[in-house]
Amino acid sequence: MKKLIYFIDDLNMPEVDAYGTVQPHTLIRQHLDYSHWYDRQKLVLKEIHNCQYVTCMNPTAGSFSVNLRLQRHFSVFAVHFPGADALATIYGTIINMHFQRGGFGCSILKSVSTLIQAAMVLHQKMTQNFLPTAIRFHYVFNLRDLTRIFQGMFFATPECVRFPIDLVHLWLHESSRVYSDKLMEEKDIELFNKVLIDTAKRYFEGVDEHIFIHKPLIYCHFAHGVGEPRYFPVSDWKKLTRILTEALEHYNELHAAMNLVLFEDAIQHICRISRILEAPYGNALLIGVGGSGKQSLCRLAAFLSSLEVFQIALRKNYGIHDLRSDIATLYFKVGVKNIGTVFLHTDAQIPDERFLVLINNMLASGDIPDLFSEDEVDSILSSTRMELRGLGQMDSKENCWQFFTDRICQQLKVVLCFSPVGFTLRTRVRRFPALVNRTAIDWFHAWPLAALQSVSTSFIDKMDSLDPQVKPSISHFIAFAHTSVNEVSVKYQQNEKHYNYTTPKSFLELIKLYQNLLGRKRKELVHKMERLENGLQKLQTTASQVEDLKSKLAIQEMELQQRNKDAEALVDKIGQQTEKLSREKAAADEEEQKVAAIQAEVTKQQQASENDLATAEPALSAANAALNTLNRLNMTELRTFPNPPAIVTNVTAAVLVLLSPSGKIPKDRSWKTTKIYMSKVDEFLQSLVNFDKEHIPEATVKTIQEDYLRDPEFNPEIVRTKSSAAAGLCSWVINIIKFHEVYCEVDLKRQSLAQANTDLVIAAEKLDHIRKKLDELDTNLAALTTAFERATAEKILCQEEVNRTNKTIELANRLVKGLESENVRWAQSVAQYHEQEKTLCGDVLLTAAFISYAGPFAKGYRHELVQNQWLPFLRRQKVSIPMTEGLDPISMLTDDATIAKWNNEGLPSDTMSTENATILTNCERWPLLIDPQHQGIKWIKSRYGSDLKIVHLSQKGYVDIIEEAIDAGDPVLIENLEETIDPVLDPLLGRRMLKKGRYIRVGDKECQFHPKFQLILHTKLANPHYKPEIQAQTTLINFTVTRDGLEDQLLADVVSIERPDLEHLKSELTKQQNYFKIELKMLEDELLTRLSAAKSNFLGDTLLVERLETTKHTAAEIEIKVMEAKVNEMKINEAREHYRPVAARASLLYFLMDELKKINPMYQFSLKVTIQEEINMSVWSCFNLAPLLAYVLVHLLAQAFNVVFHKAVQQAEPSSNVRGRVNRLIDCVTYSTFIYISRGLFERDKLTVTAQLAFQLLLMNKEIDAHELDFLLRFPIDHSYSSPLDFLSNSTWSAIKTMSFMDEFRGLDRDIEGSPKRWKKVVESESPEKEKFPQEWKTKSSLQKLIMMRALRPDRMTYAVRNFIEEKLGTKYVEGRKTDFAKLFQETGPTSPIIFILSPGVDPLKDVESLGSKLGFTIDSGRLFNVSLGQGQEAIAVMALEKASNKGHWVILQVSLSPSLHQFCPNILDQCTREQEFKTILFSLCYFHACVAERRKFGPQGWNKKYPFSNGDLTISVDVLFNYLEANSQVPWEDLRYLFGEIMYGGHITDDWDRRLCRTYLEEYMQPNQVTTALATTHPVHYGLHPNAEIEFLTVTSDNLFHTLLELQSQESIIGEGISQTVEDKVKEILDDIQEKLPEEYNMSDITSKTAERSPYILVCFQECERMNVLIHEIRRSLKELDLGLKGELAISAEMEQLQTALFFDNLPDTWMKLAYPSTYGLAQWYSDLLLRCRELDSWAQDLTLPTVVWIAGFFNPQSFLTAVMQSLARKNEWPLDKMHLTVDVTKKYKEEFTQAAREGAYIHGLYLEGARWDVQGGHIAEACLKAPTLAMPVIFLRAIPNSRQETRNIYECPVYRTKLRGSTYVWTFHLKSKEKPAKWILAGVALLLSM
Repeated sequence: MKKLIYFIDDLNMPEVDAYGTVQPHTLIRQHLDYSHWYDRQKLVLKEIHNCQYVTCMNPTAGSFSVNLRLQRHFSVFAVHFPGADALATIYGTIINMHFQRGGFGCSILKSVSTLIQAAMVLHQKMTQNFLPTAIRFHYVFNLRDLTRIFQGMFFATPECVRFPIDLVHLWLHESSRVYSDKLMEEKDIELFNKVLIDTAKRYFEGVDEHIFIHKPLIYCHFAHGVGEPRYFPVSDWKKLTRILTEALEHYNELHAAMNLVLFEDAIQHICRISRILEAPYGNALLIGVGGSGKQSLCRLAAFLSSLEVFQIALRKNYGIHDLRSDIATLYFKVGVKNIGTVFLHTDAQIPDERFLVLINNMLASGDIPDLFSEDEVDSILSSTRMELRGLGQMDSKENCWQFFTDRICQQLKVVLCFSPVGFTLRTRVRRFPALVNRTAIDWFHAWPLAALQSVSTSFIDKMDSLDPQVKPSISHFIAFAHTSVNEVSVKYQQNEKHYNYTTPKSFLELIKLYQNLLGRKRKELVHKMERLENGLQKLQTTASQVEDLKSKLAIQEMELQQRNKDAEALVDKIGQQTEKLSREKAAADEEEQKVAAIQAEVTKQQQASENDLATAEPALSAANAALNTLNRLNMTELRTFPNPPAIVTNVTAAVLVLLSPSGKIPKDRSWKTTKIYMSKVDEFLQSLVNFDKEHIPEATVKTIQEDYLRDPEFNPEIVRTKSSAAAGLCSWVINIIKFHEVYCEVDLKRQSLAQANTDLVIAAEKLDHIRKKLDELDTNLAALTTAFERATAEKILCQEEVNRTNKTIELANRLVKGLESENVRWAQSVAQYHEQEKTLCGDVLLTAAFISYAGPFAKGYRHELVQNQWLPFLRRQKVSIPMTEGLDPISMLTDDATIAKWNNEGLPSDTMSTENATILTNCERWPLLIDPQHQGIKWIKSRYGSDLKIVHLSQKGYVDIIEEAIDAGDPVLIENLEETIDPVLDPLLGRRMLKKGRYIRVGDKECQFHPKFQLILHTKLANPHYKPEIQAQTTLINFTVTRDGLEDQLLADVVSIERPDLEHLKSELTKQQNYFKIELKMLEDELLTRLSAAKSNFLGDTLLVERLETTKHTAAEIEIKVMEAKVNEMKINEAREHYRPVAARASLLYFLMDELKKINPMYQFSLKVTIQEEINMSVWSCFNLAPLLAYVLVHLLAQAFNVVFHKAVQQAEPSSNVRGRVNRLIDCVTYSTFIYISRGLFERDKLTVTAQLAFQLLLMNKEIDAHELDFLLRFPIDHSYSSPLDFLSNSTWSAIKTMSFMDEFRGLDRDIEGSPKRWKKVVESESPEKEKFPQEWKTKSSLQKLIMMRALRPDRMTYAVRNFIEEKLGTKYVEGRKTDFAKLFQETGPTSPIIFILSPGVDPLKDVESLGSKLGFTIDSGRLFNVSLGQGQEAIAVMALEKASNKGHWVILQVSLSPSLHQFCPNILDQCTREQEFKTILFSLCYFHACVAERRKFGPQGWNKKYPFSNGDLTISVDVLFNYLEANSQVPWEDLRYLFGEIMYGGHITDDWDRRLCRTYLEEYMQPNQVTTALATTHPVHYGLHPNAEIEFLTVTSDNLFHTLLELQSQESIIGEGISQTVEDKVKEILDDIQEKLPEEYNMSDITSKTAERSPYILVCFQECERMNVLIHEIRRSLKELDLGLKGELAISAEMEQLQTALFFDNLPDTWMKLAYPSTYGLAQWYSDLLLRCRELDSWAQDLTLPTVVWIAGFFNPQSFLTAVMQSLARKNEWPLDKMHLTVDVTKKYKEEFTQAAREGAYIHGLYLEGARWDVQGGHIAEACLKAPTLAMPVIFLRAIPNSRQETRNIYECPVYRTKLRGSTYVWTFHLKSKEKPAKWILAGVALLLSM
């Protein structure tokens, strides 16, 4: 027979449900009690035998206790923490064995016992000094921690621990790792280090107390290199940094690159994580805010330990089944294939809390139930069976599975990366204890200022472009910027309730941005300077060349004149000779012509050759001149360049090509090769001198021309800026090639000339033979002819040169004159750029900080950061950072042209929007727009156009769209984000690149990352709370509209309506100016580009000069237009400014509307309607409107302020002058907006909103003082004063005294004391707000009078505020109004539906139908459709809408509107045959309805419970009245009262006393003789209540009014100096005080043994003692648990947290309230009351004698005592109990005047009469005194009498309640004497209360 033993760990861990049961315990107890369970699949009973349970639990965690019905089945053994001797034996044995077997030295073995003692003492100190709290929930130190210390020491080898001090250092390190790494605050770490060093110095010698400072106390497995896994101490930081840097480089070669910064903290965390992973069963819990680098450091640590990393890839709809599948795959990989793996999991990868169930099992045991199918299990077993056999072990199924799970536990390392922000981690750890118990914690702390400075210094030091002197200042500023943002974020959260976080990642991103931005801006600046300097140089060169050209022109003109004279003379001479010889030459003409032709050709070719040679000579001379600039010195300097500019390497490469032998073009022309070639400088120079320039190979020439000479930068002048030697070589190359080209051409001509000369010799010989006689003549003629031709050619050439020089001078003059202004402006710009270059590092620093951190903040906080934090800090630096004075960060990143382009794209033109756009276009993290008004998204969509891919996270297939965009490089906009982002996008948000940055994972797909891809995130939430993880990955940009920005937009709107011509012109001018700015920049860029591209001698380039002139001319025209536009703009702006007050008022009104959501979430207003719709919302009688319905409707149908504004402008009355028109516009916009807002407000909020409107308008106009308004709203009163005047209460006098310290009210207290009668008249007036204050106080401002009124009569403040509003804004803002549907209809249109949000019983259909009949829209005519939406009506509604939209009809859609609930028709008055009676009763009925409805506002004194009385009740009652009058000849008063009081209205009523009140109203108002009399009363409170009820109601209402108004103000919190008390400290103080005063429980056995009598009174005493015991026990138990929790001895549970919160906020804890008595007190007052009850009970329980006067209010169950009074008299007189009742006699005495108890019955006290007063002398109820407080009743004599003796005349049946809440706290009914009719007191809500 087999036996099964269940081992159940953490028995008390399951959650206790609301009913006090634990479901798993119930299942266990069912089996233990009945030996069976139910099979819920087969629905049968299963008997289960031969089972045994062994359980264990931690009594300091979980529910702390187990249900006794389960515990009774177990034998309980308490396992205490082992004692010191036991621990010494356990660990001593283990450690000695390890050190002996490991070959450690004898000195080490001798130190073991001391080491164990030190470890145990340290552990004890940890448990004493570091106690767990609700926040420090993980400060639990047990044997696991002690074991981990020694386990870590076992890593060391004898080589590591050679001396005892080495052992001490090892122990110090391991203790730090186990204890210190889990501490969450720096002060805790400092305390731990102190405790550790103190302990070490106590037990060991030679311990350096600065060991943590002077050298890194770090042991790791890679101290000697990654390839040598030995546990050794790190000798120095540099070596460790080098090792990890190499490891990181190796990692990046094999995996997706990680750009890690290995600073000191990061290195320490890598070592810590590596140590955990190297340990057996090493699992880690890394805790730190997002962006701390937890995952990246874990990956590198895993790489160091040769472990693979597995991380789930979230995809859409990834669930628990997918996780099980992934874990199963991971288990197979680890358990079967034996591959060591790290399971890396973050809290972002927990979309379902059930994931943690699996992870908890992985950590606890490694075994996850039902993870594998049977087939998979068989596969695993078969794989492991072979390994077991190889190891010589049994291969049973159990062994195989155990082998598999053991390997998983050893080879699988679980690393969890969680964030400590919020309560999520604390809750998870409480529910899943293995998260802490089975992991080693490494807490990633926020970097302190010193660490921030260290990290920033390490980065800044590597920036060579910075001045070394300013680097420390820059590092300090970067660290300060980070911390200052944290401080401003706290203030931002306190004041505006906006959350902003900074993380280490955002800090590193700032540094990265600064580096990149500085490099980019420096490059841009250099480029700008080079372009301008080049342009200036070209202009200067041109100016100097003009003078040279003029001198040259003068010489050329003289030469041309002389040549003309010589040519003319020569022409005459030739003519004479020709005429003389013509006759003699006739015979030889034919031959002569031939010879002449040949001679002419020879002459021509010879001249051309000479000219070409003359042309080549300058090139050869230039080449030689260039060689002369080269010498050994500058060539040596050239060789020293390590990495010269590209232009220099091109020159040297060209030289290398020229000097290559036999035209073999070298393939390697690199600088390195060139340097080798130039190594022998003299030989190199000689080779240049001796270069064979006449015979250069064709291939060499071709290569030089194609590869180098075509490069526009291959110019000696450009090259000279880099190197003078390179410039010489460049000039030599250019001129050598020019010479060679000319030389080749001349050589061909020489050959042709030689051939021509040969022909000439032959012809000459032939001619000589023919003309022997004419030789001399022919020779002369030929000479003259040749001379003439030469002279003519030279004359033409000279003329051409003169023409060219003239044209060049003309072009140069045009160019110099045209660019004259640019010359000045460019020179200024260059100087400015040089200055900017000096301040660039500081300017970019401030700009980078602004981009990184300013985005989430509103305008004021950005100003606070820049002007009040950053700039003052920069000015305070010892070494100041060069910075432009008055720098605007935006100016560094954009210019007017760019801003103009943005504005044209739709970006608002205010400063905030420009800043936001600048941040968006320059930030390096993905921008996340907070854009509730959709202004940012509108600009984004316009900016990117059709290329933008717009997705929503809710749409299907959005991941596919993003994947395509990543591949194609398209921008993506994710719209309307909530506060959480789909975890699928996490890799994309974090830019976690794969495959060396070329791919990124999105979902389960790897996408090739296009460099142009851009992701833009957007939310329309006004105040989203994004976690630090999201904020670390994105740049938050607050696009919420600003008041100034909205003002400018609304100004444009109002001017476009009032002066459309003006606004159109303004709009066109703005667009034109924006275009001009863009065009001017383009033209200047083009001008500079053309100048830069021009050759050195460009004056002959006519096309270039003409283009430059055209560009300049266009720019000049634009500048003229710009000047004209500016003049026009000034005129337009001046005209527009007249309307600015309208825009300013409208802007204020919108922001006032926007703040109303603080009052109620349904008050939501949009700025603009994006779908061109306006929704008019009207709330009719919305006192009881369900807020949820309203919230849904309002969010579905957003209201648009712009529509209201436009209509108000159009409806404003005209005026003859602009000022009058503006005033009317302001009034109309204000009132229209007020009406628009009011129409959608609950009645209770209307005065609040109107008051806020008035105060804000007056503040805007500076008509009231902001400090006075703040005092009125806050009203900070010191309640320590006692009133010296009887008509002023202590609180009123305290308010007056507090006010007297203000300058405006100084002396008020003295004046009131000096003239009490005059002030009493004001205070006791019915309407004090209408009275004039005495003395000079009547001259105070209206706001100051309000302040005084709040002090004197707070109950009248609602009336006073209403009068204040009427005085300041006018009567129309305070008068009641009814929504006129006809007017409402005028505001609507076909695209503007009307939505009525209705309370029960309200139906506006009559108004709709009435207006429709007037306009011809009726159901009969077919132009009005009325559809009640419900099941099957959707199709009908759609058809009606389609038909109506086509034909212009009306459609009414009713949602949950009962057709029977309609207003009664006025015609019914005429239809009734008994009109007079009907009208009289109808009036009474209406008055009754008004009373019962309005009485609700007086709270419990009005009605015990809240009832939904509505107009529907009235309309149905009117129908009933009509029918009954028509059916009866006499008025059936009883029937009508019954129908109205018990059915129509009484159907709502559930409380008997409320039903009595309703009947009384009807009896008073509905009777034949007293209707007129009853209605003629002029009582101040028409509902029958005493005026004091209104006073209390109004006081509460006023306080709520001012509290709400205060919340609506822009709050700037002022944080006082000093450290405030922590929550734990305050709670501990309260807890100790309660525990100290808490009485002991009553010893019931002692009390019951005092007497054998069990009279009713004694039984009541017993019952009260027992109930008090239960309450005291619960108080003591819960406080004790919380106390232990605060001390760290118990884990803080959810129940303890709730108790802690209640104590902190002075609230009564729920667990106490359930066991206590009803009470409305706060905790402090309640506890004082409890102690009073205990003292009262003590005196009674002492001798069990009934007290002389019983405090009836001190009972848990007062009914039991009242019943006991009846029982005692019933027994004494043998009266039947059911035929008796209590009678009360109110005495004239109070408790202190009684000395003995009543003989029969009892004396009671502790009751208060509310709604009336008790006339002590008269002995009856009387009218309460005005403003008098509720006084305690005298002692009441209580006795029981038979019902037959009951007195019924002049009696008021007064209900008794326990608290002012009445209702369910009803106790009894006392019959009190009254001279008035009971109806008076019923209507007044008179009742007795046991507590006030």
